[in-house]
This record gives sequence, structure tokens and C-alpha cells, in this order.
Amino acid sequence: MQVPHRRLPHLYAIGQPLFVTFRLYGSLPPGRQFPIEPVTSCDAFLSMDRLLDGARSGPTYLAMPFIAKIIVDSLEHCSEVDYLLHAWVVMPNHVHLLVIARTHVSKFMRRLKGYTARRANELLFRTGQPFWQEESYDHLVRTSEEFSNIEAYILNNPVKAGLARTAEEYRYSSGYRGQAGL
Repeated sequence: MQVPHRRLPHLYAIGQPLFVTFRLYGSLPPGRQFPIEPVTSCDAFLSMDRLLDGARSGPTYLAMPFIAKIIVDSLEHCSEVDYLLHAWVVMPNHVHLLVIARTHVSKFMRRLKGYTARRANELLFRTGQPFWQEESYDHLVRTSEEFSNIEAYILNNPVKAGLARTAEEYRYSSGYRGQAGL
């Protein structure tokens, strides 16, 4: 089991379900402070996710279909080797994944974020600029009930954010049930 530390502690285990969220660089309001009183990591995550879903500040490059497609294609491509992909959604400024890692999480996240950042920045004429926030949020999933709850959370995120009426109609999600292909 890996426990790398940066700003946040990260607990990884190959073969165990993992919930990962990563976001665009600058997608949260500058100087955003979370409550001073003790909060759980779940409360802090939900607070951050509400801010991201509102997308009131910062870039929303992932709402552009040609950028979203790069992310979706990369998620699916990496799932061939790096992880078993259970649920995912590409929101306008962040991505949620529910995976079972087959390789070291830090390595596949670096490859996934590195490739998508370079490709998206090329298409946006922003070469050399930060695309993704450096650190990601991740949570080791411990029970089947928690797995089901996180999967439902991911699939319903576009509905909760007002981007779709149902999870099945949101194009950039594993719950999409529209026409084949993007």
C-alpha cells in the first residue's frame, strides 16, 4: 500500500477501488478558505465540489466538446492497462473517476493528466501553461455500500449541477445512454 504525502495524504492500494477527483488549474476562487471549525475530509470535498459545480469562477475548458472528447478518450485508453474503470464524469472544470488501480496511481495520474494537458493546451493555443491543478483528491473506497454511493454520486453529478435532466443524457459520463460515439 502506498501512502505518498504532499499537501494532502494519499492512500493507494493496487486492486482496491479508488475515487479520484481532479480539476482544472485555477478552477476554485482565489483565496477560498474552508471553514475553520473541524470538518471531515468528506465535508471539505463536498464544499469544494459545490464550488466546482457552480463554475462561477475560473476556466471551464472541459465544457468544450473537443476538449471533453480528449479526456474521455484518454480515460478509456488508460483503462486498458492502468485501471479498471467503473464510473466517470467529465464536468466543465473537473473530472470524477471510480477505478480499481492495476498500476501505481501516482504514475497513471501523471500520464493521464500530462497527456491531456499537453493535447488540450495545444488545441487551446495555451502551450506551456498549467492545465490541471497539480494535486488531486482521492479516497480509498472501503465497502461495497460506499462504492455504490460514490458511483451514484459520480453519475448524478451533472444532474445535480444542472447540466442534464438525467444521468443518461449527459454525454461525457459513463452513464450516457445516447447515440453511440461522441
